[in-house]
Amino acid sequence: MAVDGLSGPEEVRARLEKTGYLVDEGLAVACFLALRLHRPIFCEGDAGVGKTALASALAEATGAPLIRLQCYEGIDASQALYDWDFPRQLLHLRAAEAAGITDADRLEGELYDRRFLITRPLLQALETQPSVLLVDEVDRADDEFEAFLLELLSEYSVTIPELGTLRAELPPVVVLTSNRTREVHDALKRRCLYHWFDHPGFARELAIVRRRLPEVTARLAEQVTALVQALRAEDLLKPPGVAETIDWAEALHALGTTEVDAELAVATLGSVLKYREDAERARGLDLSAILAARGV
Repeated sequence: MAVDGLSGPEEVRARLEKTGYLVDEGLAVACFLALRLHRPIFCEGDAGVGKTALASALAEATGAPLIRLQCYEGIDASQALYDWDFPRQLLHLRAAEAAGITDADRLEGELYDRRFLITRPLLQALETQPSVLLVDEVDRADDEFEAFLLELLSEYSVTIPELGTLRAELPPVVVLTSNRTREVHDALKRRCLYHWFDHPGFARELAIVRRRLPEVTARLAEQVTALVQALRAEDLLKPPGVAETIDWAEALHALGTTEVDAELAVATLGSVLKYREDAERARGLDLSAILAARGV
């Protein structure tokens, strides 16, 4: 997807839909601006609503490799950006000593040669043109890492003391995701284009399931979507996302069924609900009535 050749958000939307990823008008605009202005997209919402999948779809649509950084508590710059290969450096030092090389300046220069540099996802994205960088679940990282990430995304460059400044000739397309386990600082959000991912309505979710699982019968897809929509209306610990809807439909299809009844739905709840309390609440619902009310 060459940025200069893009006519507008509708073309971005069409190309993403060719990959099987359906986007609404707001997200299509955000993706177009991200490509045109080299601004990150900050995707926030519940788990399973398609935030991570957006990065994969953008990579497929642009023909660029997807580089993923999975955030977690305690992640730091060396784990996200680069590190030195200390075992190889030590072996090189011993080999140099065995060869009788005693020039300290020469040894130091060789030890911090580019061949001993281990590139992590952020540096890989800066050096790969084009690329799509997914910074997944940034809300799991701490404040210090957020500040570091903000600085890097402002300039798309990094300074390695031993090698100098490395700058991206073509900035990567950056997608940051957050499940909102904590609030991400405003400074990082201001650097980004923001998009909130909500659970889709029935028609949109059904279209997603049909696009992702064309082998599933239309009736089964409608029934599963209707049941998931009803489950989300309950007071669950973890409402199912679109990913769980797809998983449930796929599981039922694997069982060889073309439609689902209440008994089979209860038997396969493990595909869509991941907490015992949620499963118990679902078993107390009149699933047959839900399906009848939807006309499926």
